Amino acid sequence: MTIDLTEPDPFDAIVDAPFDSALSERYLVYALSTITARSLPDLRDGLKPVHRRLLWAMRQLKLSPSEAFKKSARVVGDVIGKYHPHGDQSVYDAMVRLAQDFSLRYPLVDGQGNFGNIDGDNAAAYRYTEARLTKTAIQLMAGLDEGTVNFIPTYNGEEEEPEIFPGLFPNLLANGSTGIAVGMATSIPSHNVAEVIDATMLLIDNPHVEHAQLMEVFKGPDFATGGVVVDSAAAISAAYETGKGAFRVRGRFSTGRKDDGTWEESGIEKLSGGQWQLVISEIPYMLPKGKLIEQVAQAIADKKLPILEDVRDESDTQVRIVFVPKSRNVDPELLKESLYKLTDLESRFSLNLNVLDASRTPGVMGLKLLLQEWVIAQIDILLRRTQHRLDKIASRLELLEGYIIAFLNLDRIIEIIRTEDEPKVLMMAEFELNDRQAEAILNMRLRSLRRLEEMELRKEHAELLLERDELQKLLDSPARQRTRLKRDLTNLRKDYAEDTALGRRRTTIAEAAPTIEFSMDAMIEKAPVTVILSAKGWIRGASGHEPLDREFKFKEGDGPAFALHAQTTDKLLIACDNGRFYTLGCDKLPSARGFGEPIRTMIDIDAEAAIVALLVHRPKAQLLLASNQGRGFAAEADELLAETRKGRGVMNTKPGVKLAVVREIPAEHDHVAVVGDNRKLVLFSLEELPVLAKGQGVTLQRYRDGGLADAVTLKLDEGLSWKMGGDSGRTRTESDMRLWKVARGAAGRLPPNGFPRDNKF
Repeated sequence: MTIDLTEPDPFDAIVDAPFDSALSERYLVYALSTITARSLPDLRDGLKPVHRRLLWAMRQLKLSPSEAFKKSARVVGDVIGKYHPHGDQSVYDAMVRLAQDFSLRYPLVDGQGNFGNIDGDNAAAYRYTEARLTKTAIQLMAGLDEGTVNFIPTYNGEEEEPEIFPGLFPNLLANGSTGIAVGMATSIPSHNVAEVIDATMLLIDNPHVEHAQLMEVFKGPDFATGGVVVDSAAAISAAYETGKGAFRVRGRFSTGRKDDGTWEESGIEKLSGGQWQLVISEIPYMLPKGKLIEQVAQAIADKKLPILEDVRDESDTQVRIVFVPKSRNVDPELLKESLYKLTDLESRFSLNLNVLDASRTPGVMGLKLLLQEWVIAQIDILLRRTQHRLDKIASRLELLEGYIIAFLNLDRIIEIIRTEDEPKVLMMAEFELNDRQAEAILNMRLRSLRRLEEMELRKEHAELLLERDELQKLLDSPARQRTRLKRDLTNLRKDYAEDTALGRRRTTIAEAAPTIEFSMDAMIEKAPVTVILSAKGWIRGASGHEPLDREFKFKEGDGPAFALHAQTTDKLLIACDNGRFYTLGCDKLPSARGFGEPIRTMIDIDAEAAIVALLVHRPKAQLLLASNQGRGFAAEADELLAETRKGRGVMNTKPGVKLAVVREIPAEHDHVAVVGDNRKLVLFSLEELPVLAKGQGVTLQRYRDGGLADAVTLKLDEGLSWKMGGDSGRTRTESDMRLWKVARGAAGRLPPNGFPRDNKF
């Protein structure tokens, strides 16, 4: 085996360098490339390189709006072969977006075939679709042949491409842009061209115009899919002043445009029998319609939207999503607010005016600075176009002057051409012509040698001199340049005026009314229900208010414990003897067709704990809580609601101590009555009972033996009442209770004659 010593040793190419510095240098190159040549748009034409190259390739293929369509595959092939050496799918995706009227406010590509839809479906493959440029794209590229911009070599040096597009169409703000670079991003919504031009004209007239004055004509975003921006004018203005912010965008509840062009904003469509339904005609920008309908359907399935019966997609070329409420009694505003909160029907679009300026430097700009830079760029393009035209005029005048000399001396010119071997040299010497003029005369056609031609040449010469003078004045006068720019902008505005289909504002800027605060309970349909809880903890809800003294069916070995009337919108408070309170919605109760379900499957009650009370939660009410050891306090009912299955600890209990009494305190009651196992009764003022959120409470009655049997509140003037035994159902009242009124914590005395032997009120 022989070794070829002529080949270079690969180890000679190894550079000894710190890994971190080598990595940082290479990553910095990548980052700068991503920022300046991929992800951020140029301020002047609002395009990223891939979009610019797409439109340039289509222009080279002569795909103007008046020409026939060409296959998208042809366009993509030219782009990746000549200008943009990246993946064909990424280039085609960029092209598809330029053609989608729901992605771009002013599409730059006119697509034929399946270019995707607002549902979120993808476009057909590029071998099936066709494309050409739109009028807007032509306006964006206007002036490319007039020396307005620099041309740079393509990646392989075989072709040339424009550095930017010189057209007057304000594409950056008109169509917006989004992109994520390395360490920075951009997010620019689309805007109305007429408003952008109006703001630019204000700035041209007065370079010191205030931001607030610009915002009077520059309203804010104008999305391709319409919708409603619900932020305040002050918030929108602040975002554009700094170049950073966000907008809340909502879908539009509307049944369509009225004859005068305005919207029927309520979105309520009346049906027969007093029924109604909500209709959405526009959805937030960049939200696939299919995703929105999935979100709503999932919310219905998860019972997060109990006031909504169904959602239907009745869209054709226009969006039409129908929401069917559970009943005609549902509040439409509540349904709208719940959809905003639970779905992307309200979404946020961020504003980050991060762009590349004329020196390719990235930076975040406010609206005024951005418009100023754009005006400067357009003035520069105007000057370059003017200078290019002046050069063309100078070149043409040079030839015209030679032609005129030839016509004035036509016979001599013909003689020289016929007789001389080198007529060009003699002509230049005799008539003081330069080489270019002499060559042009020699190349003249014989048919041009007529008298009429001389007159036309003199006329053209005079017109060019006049045009040259006007252009020179334009070059020398900044005021004329501003006037010319305003005139050109005014002409452009006509194509995008408010009364044109393309120019009409689609997005409404309207600050939303204060949000309706609602909970899930507000979406429950109110209906009467009878709650039945058995001794063994089986609970059910019977529709309607059944008589509470009727006999309900229970499992064998089980029996009644609690029964009460409520509404499906009510919350139940369940108190256990361990001092914990649990909450259960009446709408969550199982049907009363069977025996119900164990309550312990719905809330996590300890196995040893026993339920001592079941009552309906009344907002702002107070409850009397008392333990079997004679301690207690008052608690706010609102503080007892538990948000989880584990409940809320309220009364602190020790071994041997249990929560024994839970009673609602009527507003008119002013005293507390407590009776012990020893059959002693005390009365004291309700003011002596503290209101606590949690604790053991204070001593209500003192005992030598036994504990508390029962406690209740009463109005002293009305006395104390109790039910008499037997089936009579009569109630006895002791009106004068002054003998038993003492300070809280006393031992008490025997109750009035006839008080129940079980010591229960």
